[in-house]
Amino acid sequence: MIESTVPRNVLVTGGNGFLGASVVRGLAAAGHHVVSGDLTEPPSTVSGVDHVLLDVTEAGSVERAFAGRDVEVVVHLAAVVTPGKNSSREHQYAVDVTGTGNVLDACRAHGVRRVVVSSSGAAYGYHPDTGAAHDGWLTEDDPVRGNEAFPYSRHKRLVEERLAEMRSSHPELEQVVLRIGTILGARVENQITALFEKPRLLKIRGADSPFVFIWDSDVVAVIERAVTNPITGVFNVAGDGAMTVDEIAAALGKPTLAIPEPVLRGALALGSRLGVTPYGPEQTVFLRYRPVLDNTRLKTVFGYTPSYTSAEAFQAWRTAR
Repeated sequence: MIESTVPRNVLVTGGNGFLGASVVRGLAAAGHHVVSGDLTEPPSTVSGVDHVLLDVTEAGSVERAFAGRDVEVVVHLAAVVTPGKNSSREHQYAVDVTGTGNVLDACRAHGVRRVVVSSSGAAYGYHPDTGAAHDGWLTEDDPVRGNEAFPYSRHKRLVEERLAEMRSSHPELEQVVLRIGTILGARVENQITALFEKPRLLKIRGADSPFVFIWDSDVVAVIERAVTNPITGVFNVAGDGAMTVDEIAAALGKPTLAIPEPVLRGALALGSRLGVTPYGPEQTVFLRYRPVLDNTRLKTVFGYTPSYTSAEAFQAWRTAR
């Protein structure tokens, strides 16, 4: 097991990203030898951090990032979380799935001791029986069933299936897999927060559609701890509790717009065909059957208690806005 007091040689993929940049700074401040890899040079340098141009979709690029650096721990954050307007499913797959495979292959080839992977609650998928065995809450023992209709959800499932196979075939590579809930932070803007900026919050009639939130600095702290904590395994990363759409609307002082699922599905289908919305009829499943993450194992096994509950994280985000 990795001793927590010993500095390590750490490669961070996606090191220029929102989380990656904070993780790189934190690991360097803790005395680790950090290599930050991304598609472009970072906007600013961090003392003691080496930077390497890294395209995870190209095996040769990944190999060059590892070569001669005696990497002991890899923090793999490179992924397409919010696709750009011109992003294709093929590109997203290349980054999320093929890219992760390239990184894992390099970990094996170079004798890396541990890989820390940012997965997502989306890996569980969006299903009518999500969390049914635990009163709606999902534990790490529940299966990952990422939906085919949602590339990000599907890709996280495929990555986790590969990781599960490797835990059996290559146990020498330690794994910490983090299934992260909806991240909020003072500077976070994404497709989820965009829903909360609307004059009225859309909801499926008859569905609570609960959200679990985690503050961004808590995610960074968990990732940094995963580099040195001797505990390995799969962990849900979310604050305590959840918030329904009605509770979110009340906190914002906004009304909700409750629409029957068939009506919304039909409207999205039409809007998608006409090109007036990027979302198709499958989006009603995303809104209706949200995975709600139980964080008990994060607190009791991994040893980290988030500083904010879901409600507190949302309040902090609202205040920052």
